[in-house]
Amino acid sequence: MSDVTTIQLKKSLVRELKSIKKYPRETYEEVIYDLIKIAKEAKGSQYDAFLHKIQQVKMKELWDNKDDEDWENA
Repeated sequence: MSDVTTIQLKKSLVRELKSIKKYPRETYEEVIYDLIKIAKEAKGSQYDAFLHKIQQVKMKELWDNKDDEDWENA
């Protein structure tokens, strides 16, 4: 028995996959592997940097306030 399976995809998704092929004979499996690679690379860099930048603003609001300063000086 082979290590291959079948999956069901909407035709619209198949069209999208087809539209991002690098060359006409590229398999959908190769396209999906490329997408996974891109997602993993983005997850480790841009996404984390984006979240960190957003969180900085909220953390500043939470920690830099007069109530906290008054509490520390009590």
